[in-house]
Amino acid sequence: MKSIIPNFLTSLNLFCGCIAVLSFLNHYYFTGILLVLLSATADFFDGFVARLMNVQSELGKELDSLADMISFGFVPGTLIYVAFLNNSSFSSFAELLENQYYLPFIGFIITVFSGVRLAKFNIDKRQSQSFIGLPTPANTLFFLTIPLTWVYGEENEFVNEMINNNYILTLLTLLFSFLLIAELPLIALKFNGFNLKNNRYRYLLISSGIVFVILFGHLSIPLILVSYICISCLEHFLTKAKT
Repeated sequence: MKSIIPNFLTSLNLFCGCIAVLSFLNHYYFTGILLVLLSATADFFDGFVARLMNVQSELGKELDSLADMISFGFVPGTLIYVAFLNNSSFSSFAELLENQYYLPFIGFIITVFSGVRLAKFNIDKRQSQSFIGLPTPANTLFFLTIPLTWVYGEENEFVNEMINNNYILTLLTLLFSFLLIAELPLIALKFNGFNLKNNRYRYLLISSGIVFVILFGHLSIPLILVSYICISCLEHFLTKAKT
């Protein structure tokens, strides 16, 4: 019976991801943002609760990957698709096909590489306590900057120019597709208790993220991602130096 709790959280992640896709496609950006954040929260706590209650299972593992494929694979692809669509003179999928304008479909390269990343994770024994390659939730949170800017960032001309530039959107799509499957060691936010010594890099990441959010608001997400990669590399090299 205890396994119902983490599996419920994973199912909540999946449900919110599905509705987030519909929200972004229909330009309900604020609703989509909230749903993605709820998905990320459920995704964090399902594993934490499973470890805490000692109810980890193969079913939970597979369900988690399927949920992540939607919430953190299909959702970012949809976000990039909508960004390209907004930058065009077309307003619907039908118009894209009628005019043979296929550029917005580039966004779903992220979805494909997210699927590869999740499949690799399931069979890679090195990723039990850390990640190799950018986790799909972190990737999705980066691209969440786009709808956050649509909702809150009208006054920031630089950021608006970035997301209105198809070349930059294409470059970011290809770059983050690569990062998803790159041999890059990164911290997993898998807390085994709350011991400071065993989780110091995780606490450093969380505290720096809070500072960035306070200082930069929604624009803190790219900074948090950069600090995530830097702190992860620091942990990797210091741990390797000790051994």
